[in-house]
Amino acid sequence: MEQNQAPRSVSSHIALFGRRNAGKSSLINALTGQNLAIVSDQLGTTTDPVYKSIELFPLGPCVLIDTAGLDDTGTLGELRREKSLEVLSRTDIAVYVADAQTGLDQNEEEFIQHLRQRELPVVLVWNKSDLACLPAPKGAIAVSAQTGQGLEQLVSVLSNAKPQQKAPGLLDGLVSPGDIVLLVTPIDSSAPKGRLILPQQQVLRALLELGAPALVVQPEEIPAALAALAAPPALVITDSQAFARVAELLPSSMPLTSFSILFARAKGDLSELAAGARAIASLKDGDRILIAEACTHHRQEDDIGKVKIPRWLLQKTGKELHFDFTSGLGYTKQLSDYALVVHCGACMINRAEMLNRIEQARVANVPIVNYGVLIAYVTGILDRVLEPIPETQQKEAIHA
Repeated sequence: MEQNQAPRSVSSHIALFGRRNAGKSSLINALTGQNLAIVSDQLGTTTDPVYKSIELFPLGPCVLIDTAGLDDTGTLGELRREKSLEVLSRTDIAVYVADAQTGLDQNEEEFIQHLRQRELPVVLVWNKSDLACLPAPKGAIAVSAQTGQGLEQLVSVLSNAKPQQKAPGLLDGLVSPGDIVLLVTPIDSSAPKGRLILPQQQVLRALLELGAPALVVQPEEIPAALAALAAPPALVITDSQAFARVAELLPSSMPLTSFSILFARAKGDLSELAAGARAIASLKDGDRILIAEACTHHRQEDDIGKVKIPRWLLQKTGKELHFDFTSGLGYTKQLSDYALVVHCGACMINRAEMLNRIEQARVANVPIVNYGVLIAYVTGILDRVLEPIPETQQKEAIHA
C-alpha cells in the first residue's frame, strides 16, 4: 500500500460488473489514468477480481474492483463468475458496464435488478459509445473508455453517490474538539514490531483530525498519566486484551471503551454483537463455535483467535465446546451448524462485508459476536464499555 493511501477497509468499494469484453478493464484504466488492468480482445482476459485504490471527491478514498465477465463459460468460467459474485458482499457502489454495440440482454437486466434489490447504488455505463451503438437507456451514462467521452460525467456521478453502508465516524458522538482522550496500547509479544495495529492508527488519526489531544500509554503507565492531567480524560480507549487491567486502574466513573468496540460500531451492528455476547450464557455441552477472521496472519503461540478465545469461553461457560476456524475473505456457508460465531474486529474488511457476514448469521439464526465485545463480556465489563455509546444504550433500553 502506498504511504498516503487510505486502507481498503475504510474506502468505498466500487465494483464493475458486466459481460466479457464490455470494457470493464479499459474503463478502470481510463478512470485511474494508468494501465493497471490487462486489456485484450480475447474473451475472459480478467480472471480474478483486481483492486485499485483511487481518490474521488467528495466521496473520498475508494477501491475500484474489476471483475471477470458474468457470461464466462466452462468449468473455469463458472469459478471466475463465482469470484465476481463474491465481490458483491463488499460492494458499496455497483457499476454495470454494458457494451453499447450489443445492448443489454435479459440476463443482464435481471442482474441489474438484483443489484437494486440489494439496495446498492447502481450506475449503468453505456461503454464504447464512440462506435456505432444502440441508444443509451434512460439514466445510463454514455462513455468511451478509448476517447474519454463521458468520463467526467461518470466521475461526477460516482463522486456524489451515497453508499448504503457508509460507516459512521469512529468517534461520532463520543469525543468533541478539545477533549483529552487516553489511549491504552499494550506493547507485548502479539504487538507488531515498530508500529501500531490498524485500529489504533485509525483512532489516533481520527482524534488528530477532530482536534482532540491524545495521550498514548501502556496499562502500567495509566496512574502516572492520570496524575499528570489537570482534568480527567473525556474517554479512555483500550486494547480489548487489556480490559481487566485497565478497568482495575481506572475510577469506575471514568468512561471506558475499546478500539474493538469502536470498530464493531463503525463496521457492523454493535447491538447485534452485544446480543451475541450475551448468548454465551446459553451455550451447552457439545455446541460448536466458529471463530472467523477476515485476514490471514502467522499465528503466534498465544494467538487470540486460536488459543485465547477458546480458553476464555471454556472457562466462562464450564461447558465442553468444539471450535472450528476460518480466515481470509472466505466465509463458511454452513453457519446453521454453529451455536455461536465469534468474528475478529474486521479491521481489514469494509462495513459492507461485515454487515453481510452479520446478516448471514442472523438469517441462520446464529448469534454473532466479535473479539472485543466477547472479551468485554468474559471479563465482566460489557455494560461499562458500551455505556459511552449512545445508540447502544437507546436500543438496549427499548429491548429491556
